[in-house]
Amino acid sequence: GLRKALQNDELYLVYQPQRDVRTSEIVGVEALVRWRHPERGLVPPTEFIPLAEETGLIVPIGEWVLETAMAQQVAWLRRGLPPVRVSVNLSARQFLGQDVAQRVAALLAKTGCDPRWLTLEITESVLMQNPAAAAETMARLANMGVQLAIDDFGTGYSSLASLKRFPIHSLKIDRSFVSDLTQDADDAAIVNAVIALAHSMKLNVIAEGVETSEQLAFLHDHGCDQMQGYCFSRPVEPQGIEAMLRSAQAATTAAAA
Repeated sequence: GLRKALQNDELYLVYQPQRDVRTSEIVGVEALVRWRHPERGLVPPTEFIPLAEETGLIVPIGEWVLETAMAQQVAWLRRGLPPVRVSVNLSARQFLGQDVAQRVAALLAKTGCDPRWLTLEITESVLMQNPAAAAETMARLANMGVQLAIDDFGTGYSSLASLKRFPIHSLKIDRSFVSDLTQDADDAAIVNAVIALAHSMKLNVIAEGVETSEQLAFLHDHGCDQMQGYCFSRPVEPQGIEAMLRSAQAATTAAAA
């Protein structure tokens, strides 16, 4: 079924807004793939993503996600919306098993997407499989103008020596630390330390999985830059993002008047 999903247009993208913690402005969106099976209905990503990784289907699926997200970013701009950064996750097979910089360059040219508005997210564990090769690939991507983020930060055991060699722009705090930060002193300390580390390296820091106003208040008080999670919005289809951006645009226009 998964092999047929791409050719049968069963896959689609939703986008989760990323919000500035201080201003509440939508500053980006993360593209997330979903599968609507004709018989089973919605198949959870936790079921089909590991299968796609195992079979190698994650490579064509990942390429489709990249192209679709880039094209969507361009479409929003052409509809008169303010530019919004689109983040796309790169799988281990994509990042380690093919010339990902060449493929990204080709898709940027094909879609007309400005690389300044594209962020590629790579998990910390993937980077640590071969740090030297990862740094070289990331340097090629950064030289194109693409932004780079380390996803699930805090779970991959990277050393600071390795971290400083990657040309990254953002760290994303793993949701496992965010979920209990208001009840667990250790998680709170870890989140605070990651924020301080990121800022000391002049990096942006994004918290994932923010679900409560208490978590948001903690992140605000400790200087976190951005957040995403159900506290602000679930992942929504493109028209939902457009409605949010238009609403913000109208509010800005009204305030200026």
